[in-house]
This record gives sequence, structure tokens and C-alpha cells, in this order.
Amino acid sequence: MERSNDQLHEEAEEALANINKKTGRNMPQAIGTAVVLIALILASLLIRIDVFVALIVVFMVLALWELRVDFATVGLHIPVVALWLCSAGILLGTYYSPYHFSTMALLTMATLMLVTVLATARFSFGNRLSLAVASKLSSSDASAREESSFNHASGELHHSRLSHVAVSVLTVLYIPVLASCIILSLVFNGHPVAHAITLVFLPALSDTGGLFFGAWFGKHKLSPRISPKKSVEGLLGSILFAMIGAFAVFACTYDGSMWVSRWWVPIVAGVLVGVAGTFGDLCASMLKRDIGIKDMGHLLKGHGGVMDRVDSILMCAPFLVTLLWVTGL
Repeated sequence: MERSNDQLHEEAEEALANINKKTGRNMPQAIGTAVVLIALILASLLIRIDVFVALIVVFMVLALWELRVDFATVGLHIPVVALWLCSAGILLGTYYSPYHFSTMALLTMATLMLVTVLATARFSFGNRLSLAVASKLSSSDASAREESSFNHASGELHHSRLSHVAVSVLTVLYIPVLASCIILSLVFNGHPVAHAITLVFLPALSDTGGLFFGAWFGKHKLSPRISPKKSVEGLLGSILFAMIGAFAVFACTYDGSMWVSRWWVPIVAGVLVGVAGTFGDLCASMLKRDIGIKDMGHLLKGHGGVMDRVDSILMCAPFLVTLLWVTGL
């Protein structure tokens, strides 16, 4: 006897619910958002590299606002306007200056000094920040807030000036400095598109491999206290997918002579991306657990926030750009 449409529909919903439970996210939303992001990034690369640089600046501005809200939920404040301006200066200066690395280093030092001074000041954003913080706390799980190092129930939290300075310095090192490594990859050896794809899409592909391998084969927990869903099998899937992606980029970019002498580079790249990307995810999970929030933001449907999407990309960037530069690719 054939099953009715209602039965088929219920079975499909149940199967989708199981997939969402295993992966820990809304997969239809996640796939839709990923398609839009991929199209946006590829379009920027096809139009002009300058557009891609501008896109990185936009994403970093959004990521800084998310961190501003996240830290504010526990009473910590970063000078977000100064960070916006300085981060844009670091990224644009690194790309357009003829002395790319020196410019990045000098602007980073200037940013650290300015942020250190401004971190103890309080600037008002009207009620926008208060509304964002209230929304963040209301959407967080009660269990997550209980495990936090901070007591959310006690109202406004007060910290020493050094605490505000510390999180502001951390933000500079985490966002603009790591993002500038992506910019650096665009300015040497004459393969900006291949380098951009390597630094942006390999970590994303690694995340995908880790997600599916972890969901279907994951049995051995990697770090159950920090991130219960991370598994050794997921890490192996991350390395495998990153390695496959690296071979694909390598095959589409370099000639036979490079294959003879640099055949091992995609293997190293896959291992670096898998390990560093997973480490980046764990660092972000540890930060979220310590603050007591579920996601770093809400701007990307199915992916949480911008920070949830770029954490592994940022962590992989210095390793990949160093590999590309050292090997002359």
C-alpha cells in the first residue's frame, strides 16, 4: 500500500530534524546562506581584487560589532568606532601601500596604542547597543549563562580598566591583524585570485568536511568540555576536505613544473587548515562558553554570526599565507 503525501511529508520533516540535530544547525538555512556568500565572494573576485578587499573590510566591521555586543553582555567594552576606523586603515593600508608588511606592522602598533588609551572610555550608542545586548541574552540558553565565568543575573557588571584594555587588544589581534594576512596573500607571486580562494574557501571547505564527518561518523570526542560536537573523525574529515580543495586550486592555477617540485604543498595545506581551523573553532567555542552565549552573532542565517563563520578563516590565514610565500606559490 502506497504511503500518503502526509506520511511522506512527515518522514521528510523527521529526517531533516535529525540532520539538523546531528549538525547542530538549520541546514536549509545554512546551505542557502553559504550559496549567497560564495556567490558574493566569487563575484567580487571576478569584478576586481579591490572589490574583494572592500568586502573583507565590510565583514570585519560587522565582526567587530558582534564582538562589541558579545563583550557588552558581560560588562566589557571595546572602542568599536576607533576599531572600525583603525581596522579599515590596517586592511586598506596593507593592500595599497608599496611596503605591505611594514605598513601593516606600523598601523597595528598605532592601533594598539590608540585602543589602549580609548578602551577605558565609555561612548553611548543610544539604545541600539542595549537592545542588541538584551536580544543576545534572551536568545542564549540558561544553561550556557550558568556555565559562564560571569554572573548575568546580577545586572550591570563592573570590571577594572585593565580588563577593558585586555579585551580590546585581543580584538585587534583577532580581527584586523589576522584579516590582514588575507590581504597580504593578494600582493605577492602574481596569483591573487588563487590565493584569495585558498585562504577563504579552504577553511570553509574544511568546516564542511568536519561537519559531515562529525555528524555521520563522529564517535571519539575531541574536546567535550569546550565543544561537545567536535570529534576526532570530524577533524580527519576537515583535513581530507581541505586537502582535496587544495589539490583542486593547485591544479587550476599552476603548471606541470610546479607539480613536480611542489606536489606536497596541498597535503601540508590540508593538514594546516584542518588543524588550525579546528583550533579556531575551539577558541571561539571557549570564548562563547566563557561569556555564556550560544552564537557570536545572528547576521548569517544558519551560521550564527559573522564571527561564527570567519573564526576558522582568520585562524588559518597566517599559516596559509606563510606557506604560500615560503614555497613561492
